[in-house]
Amino acid sequence: QVQLVESGGGLVQAGGSLSVSCTASGRIFSTYAMGWFRQAPGKEREFVAAISRSTYFADSVKGRFTISRDNVKNTMYLKMNTLKPEDTAVYYCAARPGPLSAREHDFIWWGQGTQVTVSS
Repeated sequence: QVQLVESGGGLVQAGGSLSVSCTASGRIFSTYAMGWFRQAPGKEREFVAAISRSTYFADSVKGRFTISRDNVKNTMYLKMNTLKPEDTAVYYCAARPGPLSAREHDFIWWGQGTQVTVSS
């Protein structure tokens, strides 16, 4: 069983930067794909970024967000730059025992989420 715990959310002004982390416990392999999704108030959860042997980003964050992972520490990171108020959401990390994907239903393990709020 894999458990995921996010950390690092908070409040930041527009144009600022923030990093969130996701630490996995349990049996997780470096070949597993991991990803970030987010859900803003009143909206459906949406894909943000994913990482396996490569990375993939939603168009809305491309060029502003970077994703990385440390397989020794079983931790994935999302560095968010040039944040906008529309980036405000609960950010969830997820993992799957398969290749890179941007589809929510492909991921089988999920964290509880961490709030990111960007003030204008």
